[in-house]
Parts: sequence; C-alpha cells; structure tokens
Amino acid sequence: MLIRNAMIYDAVRREPYKGDILIRDGKIAAIGTVKADASEEVLDAEGLRAYPGFVDAHSHIGLDDYGGTQAGMDYNEMNDIVSPQLRGLDSYYPQDAAIPKALEAGVTTVGTGPGSANVLGGTFIAVKLWGNSVDKAVIHPGFAMKCAFGENPKRCYAGKSDSCRMSTAAILREALFNAQDYLARKEAAGDDVTKRPKFDMKMEALIPVLKKEIPLKAHAHRADDILTAIRIAKEFDLKITIEHTTEGHIIVDELAEAGVPVCVGPSATHASKLELLNKTWSTPKVLAEAGIPVSIITDAPVIPEEYLPLMAGLAVKAGMDPFEALKAITINAARHIGVADRVGSLEVGKDADIVLTDGCPMVSSTRVRKVLVDGIVRVSEE
Repeated sequence: MLIRNAMIYDAVRREPYKGDILIRDGKIAAIGTVKADASEEVLDAEGLRAYPGFVDAHSHIGLDDYGGTQAGMDYNEMNDIVSPQLRGLDSYYPQDAAIPKALEAGVTTVGTGPGSANVLGGTFIAVKLWGNSVDKAVIHPGFAMKCAFGENPKRCYAGKSDSCRMSTAAILREALFNAQDYLARKEAAGDDVTKRPKFDMKMEALIPVLKKEIPLKAHAHRADDILTAIRIAKEFDLKITIEHTTEGHIIVDELAEAGVPVCVGPSATHASKLELLNKTWSTPKVLAEAGIPVSIITDAPVIPEEYLPLMAGLAVKAGMDPFEALKAITINAARHIGVADRVGSLEVGKDADIVLTDGCPMVSSTRVRKVLVDGIVRVSEE
C-alpha cells in the first residue's frame, strides 16, 4: 500500500511535513516523495494527518471486566501479596469489548498487566490491539515486573500481612534478598543439578529483574512512595520505571537526578484517595520541561482506553508542549514498555501502525478516519 499526500506527524521531527508512506510486508518501507508501483494499492490521504499508532504504557485492558464480557476481574491475585511468578500473558482476553473501542480511537499498542493489590504482582505484556489470540497480539511477553507502593497493598492486605508503608518496603526487600540468594546459589552450582537450590517459581521470575533485563514497574503516587521505589532500586542496582507519578511535580529535581522514565495518570479522575490529593494536569508539563521521559496513560479501565489522545490534549491545555504531549502517547510510551524498535513513531523499518485523522487527535471534535495495524486497514470511516 502507498499512502499519498498525508500531513505526517512522525513523533520524531517537531514540525509536520507533507509526504507519502510506502508499506511493504507490514512495515514502513519509505517515507517522503515515493513513486507508486503499479501493483500497489494507493490510499489518497489528501487533507488528512498521519500519526503513529497511539501507545498506552500503562493499562489493564484485556485483564479487566468490561460490561460482563469476562467471568471476572483477572488482573489481581488476592491471596498472595508476593506473586512475581504471575504473567499478564495468561490473563489477557483479546475478545474484551473495550479493545475495538480503543482501536477505533487510534490506540494500537498497550502495555497491560497485573494491578496494584500486591507488592509484587507479576509481569506486564505489550500487545497490539488486534488479533483473536494473545499469542498473535503480543509483541513483548514480559517487559516489566509490576510492584506497588502506597495505599493499595495496605488496603488489600490490612490485617493479613501489610498495614503500613514500612511493611510494603520490607516485603519487597525481602523478596529481592531471597532472589539474590537463590540466584547466587544457582550460579554457584553451575551444571551440577544436585547442588542447585530447589526450584522456586517466584525466585525464577525475579531473576530477569536482578539481571536488569526488565525493570520494576513501580506503582507510586505520593512523593515519598516514589522516592522509596527509587531508593530500593538503587540498593539492589535495578532498572525501574515510575507509574502514575501523581506528585512527581513536587520532587521534579529528584526525579531528574534519578533519570527514571515516568508515566503520569490517570489524571481525569476524582481524587478518590488521600494520595491523589495533589493531582494536577500540570505534572506532565513540569516533568517534560525538566527533561524527564514522560508517558501519559489512562490506567484503563480507570479512564477508558479510547480517551488516551484526549488525555494528552488535556495536558496541552495545562501548558504542556504539544509535541511533547504527542511523544507521551507515542515514542516515549513505546520506549517505556520496551517496544520502540517496532512502534511509537513513523520511521522506515518500523511496523506500519498508522492513524489517519481529519485534525488533531487531542481534540474531541477530530475524527479518526482509518487505523492501520501491521500495514492492514483495521478501522475505516468513509
């Protein structure tokens, strides 16, 4: 396929430009002025804008219950506060009724996985919002290990194993210390099976975290929780991303010094608990201006996934640079979830996930005209 005459917003260059996009074998083969081949289908995009498929770095779509389409909510294990062995891959339901709604709005890739009930909840996956099976939809089967600070673990396990922030931090440290010991014994044993520690699925799941192959994906709203997450990551020499970052504007200097990627959101909600009291739409702007990699998220279903572009628009309304807001739902989000080599920008060699709109997607009056995933038109409004 050849998309002709689109105004291209590639999430790489600040200024848009008019051009063509050539698609071959599901990938972007060329961008600019492209000579058409007689065998290629031509899609005239005159008067339309072309964007990368939008990316949400933090969602629970496919694991939560939308309108009773699933038997229940499959994103939290409520019987074990330390559950790193769980995989979002095993709960993702591609027939979730929320998925086509998101795709129609131009959201083509999401990071989705366990919730924040547990101190360690399991691994997140990156999926395309297309396909009848998770095995076809998934583009990264486990890009991060979910952990949680603040009120959620305390609330879910009060009276059982966790009732204060000190307990949450201690539980996480204990799991990491145990995993370090397990890994050391396993490596010392080498090929001698008789000397290896007894197989422990939880410890095995934490080895990629200890080896810095994947980050901790740390749910943290309040400034003290954010700094506790960073402190523990430094203690164990781990990679980490901060999720929600509600009070990030209060500790912007500390976040800039730490150099960690952050997600901001869900911001279009009522302050339903104490740790959301200082929630403000200015947070993405403040963090981006400090040079911190920022992604804007829905935390779907907290905010329906299809409203991701509008969340970026509300950040712009609060003063965020429009180009930075676009990056926050495209290339920054793709980097945050470890799939920027495939999605997040319109560049040669990347997946042809393309959204054609009749205006700025961050404005509610704009209509999404076509959505392509892997070079195939999946949504079309004539």
